[in-house]
Amino acid sequence: MQRFDIAGHRKIWFLLSALIIIPGLICMFVKGFNFGIDFTGGTILDLKFDKPVTIAEVRSSLAKHGLDGATIQLSGAASDVTSSDDVMIRTADLEEEERKEVMATLKEDVGSYTVLREEKVGATIGGELITNAVLAMVVSWALIILYVAYRFEFKFGIAAVLALIHDILVVLAVFSFTQRQIDSSFIAALLTIVGYSINDTIVIFDRIRENLKLHFRKGGNIEELVNRSIFQTLTRSLYTVFTVLFTTAALYFFGGETTKDFAFALLVGFSVGCYSSIFIASPLWMTFREMSGKKRVQPARS
Repeated sequence: MQRFDIAGHRKIWFLLSALIIIPGLICMFVKGFNFGIDFTGGTILDLKFDKPVTIAEVRSSLAKHGLDGATIQLSGAASDVTSSDDVMIRTADLEEEERKEVMATLKEDVGSYTVLREEKVGATIGGELITNAVLAMVVSWALIILYVAYRFEFKFGIAAVLALIHDILVVLAVFSFTQRQIDSSFIAALLTIVGYSINDTIVIFDRIRENLKLHFRKGGNIEELVNRSIFQTLTRSLYTVFTVLFTTAALYFFGGETTKDFAFALLVGFSVGCYSSIFIASPLWMTFREMSGKKRVQPARS
């Protein structure tokens, strides 16, 4: 049975990605993002209750004031997996009267407590997070280009980094469309996605390099080379993505409210990372070679 021509239909894959990324960019500029307390500033309440309480109890009480999206963390010596007497609440900036009302409701609904810490935080740390995250990704992309250019060739490095940028833009587009909250865990998710995506891409590139040496010493069609390499690694790519998607889906559905946005970012990122490794990165490399006039392949260096 003839295999599907992934490389030959590359314009379709590029168009599909453009149909997500271009409206996403427009949405980012028009609608923006729903930044959390890590980026916008807010209020932190560290409370020690007289008895262990659950996150669900605290969140239910906060919901009466429209704060059900607050970040709630359990800690303290009396904590276990589900409950604790020490609860840290991070929520949007509260005025003095709002804060008093929230704390009164907590005492009424959840129980008596002692205030360990109560403070407002500014958005300065958010700016630092964004700057450091962008710097980390730019440096990693530069190092990836250098490594892949040395190990394979320069066109491989450029294709790999463009595929990573593609993944980041799609994730950002989805979060802008859905207005899901972006906090510090989202930055961690982006860096995790970059690591997963480049690993999957390198596996396919390595197979292309091997096929350049072993199967096309006398020259061959570049589309045939790319298709063969993709299908030889397809099972591995699909097994890997399904494994991580199953575990990430479990985190999304059973991990609690505080991990939902993080898990959602991973679900989107891992899916699009697998897609870009198969349908974007290698076809991009093929396009670059054709643009340089190399429509037939020659052996690569070891």
